Amino acid sequence: MNTKGEGAVYGGPRVRHADDGNEKGGDGTHLPFTLARLREKYEAGWPVTMVTAYDYPSAVHGDLAGADMLLVGDSAGMVVHGHDTTLAITVEEMLVHCRAVSRGAPRPMVVGDLPFGSYEASAEQAVATGVRFLKEGGVDAVKLEGGGPDRVRAARALAAAGIAVVGHVGLTPQAVSQLGGFRPQGRNAKTAAAVLEGALALEEEGRCVAVVLECVPARVARVITGALGIPTIGIGAGGNCSGQVLVYHDLLGMFSHPHHAKVAPKFCKRYADIGGAIHTALSAFVGDVWSKEFPGKTYSPYRIADDEFNGFARDAERLLRGRPGCDAHALLDDAADT
Repeated sequence: MNTKGEGAVYGGPRVRHADDGNEKGGDGTHLPFTLARLREKYEAGWPVTMVTAYDYPSAVHGDLAGADMLLVGDSAGMVVHGHDTTLAITVEEMLVHCRAVSRGAPRPMVVGDLPFGSYEASAEQAVATGVRFLKEGGVDAVKLEGGGPDRVRAARALAAAGIAVVGHVGLTPQAVSQLGGFRPQGRNAKTAAAVLEGALALEEEGRCVAVVLECVPARVARVITGALGIPTIGIGAGGNCSGQVLVYHDLLGMFSHPHHAKVAPKFCKRYADIGGAIHTALSAFVGDVWSKEFPGKTYSPYRIADDEFNGFARDAERLLRGRPGCDAHALLDDAADT
């Protein structure tokens, strides 16, 4: 049952003609990106594309652009809710974002980030949260951070419950207090080996379907990618990963405020200056309202016939008679000339 109107602004994905390695159905439209398709692309050597999405419009944009996977990242805590880290966002907030993205993107694989505090206590807690993400959030898979024994056990329990899991090693933002900030990882022999060890464990013991590598040297990421038998999705990890992911707001240049410019990731290519365009447009709107250029007659399209207005005027005079500070007659004469 289609609940969208025929002329809906966000009407869902259209046919795309670029050959991006995604499988098409008999009518030329792209089929849903499943785990089987992820495996096929990985084995064929096709780069896997992922972008974050947090609401219905960003999901539609990601879908139409041809992204294979959409990550409903806990980065929403920062780029949507305005927190300094990802730690504050809750399960309930994440589920709202997941539902919106799932409605807007029927083709890509939607992956939901399990937020801080929702899976660390036990494997049972991880499974309970993962089940909610699939049943209530509508996602296809979940992601958790870290490659230590506890995280691997949580990943294995989720997989045993029938939930696809994406791992995440390197810089793990949920461990920001432990790491002492958003710092690259794997820049010396010991930490590089730890990142590799965690990635291997997530694949072999945690049964993950893919692993995100964040902020690690390209040479280290190359070794990890070559060692694993599952896709690696890089973010600040060089070009030798199986795929790449960027944050929606970062790659679009959504933030034009100097504060955000100072913390923009070094690894992120800015593909547009949407923040600048938004600032220009909103400033123009404010100026037009102040100068009374907007809306004017051009953007005041709705009319009432003279005889209908005259009838309204008679009723208005009666309703406004005796109202303090209101000259109904002068008000109606002025409106009649509008």
